[in-house]
Amino acid sequence: MTTKSIGFIGGGRITRIFLEAWKRQESLPGNIVVADNNPETLAKLQAAYPGIETTTNLSIVVVQDAVFLSVHPPVMAEVLGNVKASLKPETLLVSLAPKFTLAKLERLLGGHARLARVIPNAPSLIGAGFNPVAYSPTLTALDKTELATLLAPLGESPEVAEVKLEAYAVISAMGPTYLWFQLQNLRELAAGFGLNDAETITALKLMVCGGTRTLLESGLTPAEVMDLIPVKPLAEMEKSVTELYQTRLPAIFQKIIP
Repeated sequence: MTTKSIGFIGGGRITRIFLEAWKRQESLPGNIVVADNNPETLAKLQAAYPGIETTTNLSIVVVQDAVFLSVHPPVMAEVLGNVKASLKPETLLVSLAPKFTLAKLERLLGGHARLARVIPNAPSLIGAGFNPVAYSPTLTALDKTELATLLAPLGESPEVAEVKLEAYAVISAMGPTYLWFQLQNLRELAAGFGLNDAETITALKLMVCGGTRTLLESGLTPAEVMDLIPVKPLAEMEKSVTELYQTRLPAIFQKIIP
């Protein structure tokens, strides 16, 4: 397959992240068709990316060379049932959702096996994403290279074992949501403390990156790392926050595993 045209089924957040990432990296494919049943969603995409084509007709999308399935798991089976009759045999279908394995996708598509799964990550918007990929064994090295090329402007897209994709969904795909609201609070406080925005951005970026590397790369135990700073203003809240991590994240993982 030589990728000439790209389709998206679903015009929501993930599709917008892909389109914006390609746009910012000046690598927006020339032929893109997005299908969604919401005309307002399509109108917003068309306004933001005038070069794309939009439609409510799924049969127009599934004849593209590569099609990204950007829908939520609860409607996945219905969507696949609607497109399988129109899907070209040579089309590469890429699911962007957890829970539906390659084997299940193939079964729901009536045997179509040109498949891959990607767990997308919101920092892809600025080319800093982590988007692990699992490929169907039927795909060739060329297929993998071409999908990797499409994903490259978004950030990292390592090939991983399919069984690990749901873990990545909880850790890396949802992960920014565990941190963003806290970082935004620090950003707002910094302004009140007298730092300008440029100073705050530098401080927060280096603090987050350096703090992460210290925990993961210093060779110290977690307890030793956490003892490096004697003043812990939120120490009395750590137990309750830890309990949230230990209860809510395993629960969501159990909900999305196949």
